[in-house]
Amino acid sequence: MGRAAAVETDALVIGAGPAGASAAIRLAQAGWRVVLVEQHEYPRHKVCGECVAAGNLALIDELGIGGKFRRLAGAELREVGWMSAAATVVGGFPAAAGPDGFGRALGRDVFDSLLLERARAAGVRILQPAKVRDVGGTLGQFECRIEERNPAPGVARAVPPATPISAAIIIDAHGSWEAAPSFAGPGGVQEGRRSRRASDLFAFKARFCGGSLAPGFLPVLGFEGGYGGMVVADGGRTTLACCIRRDALQASRALTPRAAAGVAVEARLRDSCSGVREALQHARREGAWLSVGPIRPGIRLSSPLGVFRVGNAAGESHPLIGEGISMALQSAQLLAAELTQQPVYAIDAGRAALLQRDYSHAWNKLFAGRMRLASLYAHIAMRPMLAASVSRLLRRSPRFLTEAARFAGKAREPMSPLSPMRGL
Repeated sequence: MGRAAAVETDALVIGAGPAGASAAIRLAQAGWRVVLVEQHEYPRHKVCGECVAAGNLALIDELGIGGKFRRLAGAELREVGWMSAAATVVGGFPAAAGPDGFGRALGRDVFDSLLLERARAAGVRILQPAKVRDVGGTLGQFECRIEERNPAPGVARAVPPATPISAAIIIDAHGSWEAAPSFAGPGGVQEGRRSRRASDLFAFKARFCGGSLAPGFLPVLGFEGGYGGMVVADGGRTTLACCIRRDALQASRALTPRAAAGVAVEARLRDSCSGVREALQHARREGAWLSVGPIRPGIRLSSPLGVFRVGNAAGESHPLIGEGISMALQSAQLLAAELTQQPVYAIDAGRAALLQRDYSHAWNKLFAGRMRLASLYAHIAMRPMLAASVSRLLRRSPRFLTEAARFAGKAREPMSPLSPMRGL
């Protein structure tokens, strides 16, 4: 039997989280042929803080799911807080300009499904569950080997196993803790495995019913060796998410040797933050704790010619300030706005190199400062002496909480619709 003919597309997008799905939607809206490959079945829960800053709601409207998002999401986030062993402090959330002054929270199981449904309606071909195993070829003639996962009973196969995908460009939106597909050729060298470090950060998340955290309140948690946050999202469910250093995780597990890692982390959070203990006193956890890691904060924009990275594949911030979804949606908007300034057949090697240079410049201008600030906040929260000093300051002047949220971009104005990167 001969080799199956390749499925041709203008862009192949790897990963259907907010970055990949929104990039796929935007390209399809501009008339591009798009294939979107996602290895997980939806709906799925994912380790994520679930907060969407106010400035992103205009982008969600552009994607065509704004009405559904607003109907399903939790209350407007109007208060920000600080919880540590020393204190719980509450301040006002800074309001953003525009009709949506405050952010909202929506579970990733719901949000990702809304985006994927919209992508399919926009004409994107969805391959799910399937994984891009490796990418060969060059700009304009990439060949991608797809490994289909076993679909759920009764679900049709996404793609015949022997069918390659031929794509003009690649958009890499895989999760930062997941293995990237292998890219052959110049610039395609894969990152080696890092050695284990005591400072490695692991992320945990659980959702609770019956908690007493006030809707619209977003407290930041500081405890020895870690940091986190809580929020009431869709359906009145409380999301508790945190990052903890490897050495602190090991110490927590030593105190509860027969418990799962997430249970040990929850015990540490309840013991370290009275606010967590009070909010979850009568709550019931939904399902098991989720965990991923180690996470890798940092910038990873370098890629082979014709491969563009968005979301966590491009760079990851410390999750303390909840910028993950913002960076996903905004980086996809940046890239799509520039790519669609010309037809895909006009993107030759010279143009692709300029696109990657301009995209990298715009990406750094928009996100690098926020990432540095998030790193500073995270290191303060994880160190008890620094956290105690911050608690004393905030008790005297809660307005500093408002200003800290403002510096982190929570009152950033909505991005202008489809503005090209050169205007930044």
